[in-house]
Amino acid sequence: MRKTLTALALALAAATPAMAELVVPNLSYRTGPYAPGGIPYADGFNDYFTLLNERDGGIGGEKVVTPECETAYNTEKGVECYEATKGSGALVYNPLSTGITYQLIPKVSADKIPLYTPGYGRTSAANGKVFEWVFNYPANYWDAASVAIKYLLDQNGGDLNGKKIALVYHNSAYGKEPIRTLTELSKKHGYTLIEIPVDHPGQEQKSQWLQIRRDKPDYVLMWGWGVMNAVAIQEAANIKYPMENFIGVWWSGSENDVLPAGDGANGYKSLAMHGTGMDYPVYADLKQYVYDAGKASGAGDQVGSVLYSRGMYAALVISEAIRKAQELAGTSAINAVQLRDGFEQLEITQERMTELGLPNFGQAFKASCEDHGGPGAALIQQWDAAAKKWSLITDFIAPDDEVLVPLVMEDSAAFAAENNIAERCN
Repeated sequence: MRKTLTALALALAAATPAMAELVVPNLSYRTGPYAPGGIPYADGFNDYFTLLNERDGGIGGEKVVTPECETAYNTEKGVECYEATKGSGALVYNPLSTGITYQLIPKVSADKIPLYTPGYGRTSAANGKVFEWVFNYPANYWDAASVAIKYLLDQNGGDLNGKKIALVYHNSAYGKEPIRTLTELSKKHGYTLIEIPVDHPGQEQKSQWLQIRRDKPDYVLMWGWGVMNAVAIQEAANIKYPMENFIGVWWSGSENDVLPAGDGANGYKSLAMHGTGMDYPVYADLKQYVYDAGKASGAGDQVGSVLYSRGMYAALVISEAIRKAQELAGTSAINAVQLRDGFEQLEITQERMTELGLPNFGQAFKASCEDHGGPGAALIQQWDAAAKKWSLITDFIAPDDEVLVPLVMEDSAAFAAENNIAERCN
């Protein structure tokens, strides 16, 4: 592994003249039990930057390169990929792994390179006063947990008192993220939280679903990833758990999660950070400049899927932060420190999303020194097994900031104390 990473670093150094290109490493994973999530995300990420290069000549006249480094969703490999690529002029990292993110936060802070973790990573990084180099807008895990509960409140006339809600979660830093929020919300709304961990990689869940059959929770929430999601949905179908009462986080709501269960997945729901499908003008340009030109990433078979869309969305936000950084710095050949400024002063309006060919795709947001987390709203989508498609069944639902903001402040303050970080933005 180390020999491969050394070769990658040397190749990047040889291929990338200083500041001649915008380098955005893609810490991807196309192998292992988490490949069903990693592949479409990496493809969407790469294809969007390819579109900008082929159609626009890059960003501000600078071509973007996205060298891939395979992490296999392994934290140690992810850190090794970071170390191997950071000297190439890397502007930002987006590792698509909470475990890798936790390890990279102190590293990027020391190396002064932005870390962009949309919808994952360390939730309290939303507090820019403490986490200067980390950005997780437009929403995070605690937002997701809160939105799920607000949706269930709406489904129950505003009253969850006496209800039982089970959380089936990946037994990792990622899966444990929502527990604190769901616990606090249970105190406010009177439901009982049942915690059900699933060990990596999640291919064996018989005992967990026997527990669900025994405990009969009114609702099941899921924080899963990769093969774990498809196994859980199949197990739920096997015990005839009502799918309309089974709601996954946005990382448990892709086509790859539901298709293996066939008709048994019908009615399953998940949160969504953005729209999906190909009914957006940007796809005409992608077809012309990327797909028909033979420049699609990977096998080209993930186009328009949920996680392809999410990878594309991450690339869009990074590209807009690059534009903002170029504007602020007065140069197109920006460095990582200048890109951090672009992330912190980024505003994406609905008008801008329309200009980019993705009208009403994601929520508008405006970052600031204090706010690296965004508004945190989310949609609910539902799977139609007959049509083999997701349908949005709500508008954006705002999280309960009355509960969340104190939690973010408390957790980020503890991190600052542990790491001797002085708050900024005063």
